[in-house]
Formats: sequence, structure tokens, C-alpha cells
Amino acid sequence: MNKYNINKSDKEWREQLSEEQYKVLRTKGTELAHTGKYNLHFEKGCYKCAACNQQLFESDNKFDAHCGWPSFDDAIKGTVNRILDKSHGMLRTEIVCNNCGSHLGHVFNDGPTETGERYCINSVSINFDKNE
Repeated sequence: MNKYNINKSDKEWREQLSEEQYKVLRTKGTELAHTGKYNLHFEKGCYKCAACNQQLFESDNKFDAHCGWPSFDDAIKGTVNRILDKSHGMLRTEIVCNNCGSHLGHVFNDGPTETGERYCINSVSINFDKNE
């Protein structure tokens, strides 16, 4: 049994998402650094999962980490799951949407804010809504 609220077939995800979104959100890919539209985006609003539209990050938690990807120091409570990631010879913590299971990025314990965390998120995995 899938633990997520939204369960779609691979075919359904491929029809809904762009090729790049599918690669990142469904196969745990990573967009190239400094290429995402939200890397240096700092409007007031909310960032949502590009796959299921669940709210994930408030703009007040976004900061420029100079890493090439959108960075946040916290997620909206209860919206992401943390998963141990041992891929590529590294030990990291993967972040997925708790509503649909889509890969968003990773969280690191090197953040410069009082949370001490840096959520490093792929731009293609999120959408921005300035009305939230």
C-alpha cells in the first residue's frame, strides 16, 4: 500500500509533468545548478509541489545560499518527509512531498539561519503562488 494521498501510475505522471519535472520529481533527478527559475526569486508568497500543488515552503523561509538552487531554512510543518539517501557515495537526507511522494531535493545541516538547516530544492519541483 502506498503511504501517499495521491497515487498515480507512471503513465499518468508522464502525461501530467514535463520531461524535466518527471526526471526530478519521479526519478530523483537534479536540475543543473544556477538554472532554475526560483534560485534567485524572492517575491512574497508560497511555494507548492509542482506535482500535486500542496503548499511546501513560505517565502519568508527562503534565502540565498549561493549554492545554485532555491534554499529554505524550514518547510511548512507536516508537508515534507525526510528519507535517508545513500546514493552517489554520499550520506544525505532526501526531501519528498508528503502528499504525493515527489522528490524535491535534500536538506543539509549547514544553514546560516537559526534553524541551522538548508533545504536545497529543485526549481522544477515547485511552483510559486504569490496569492497565498
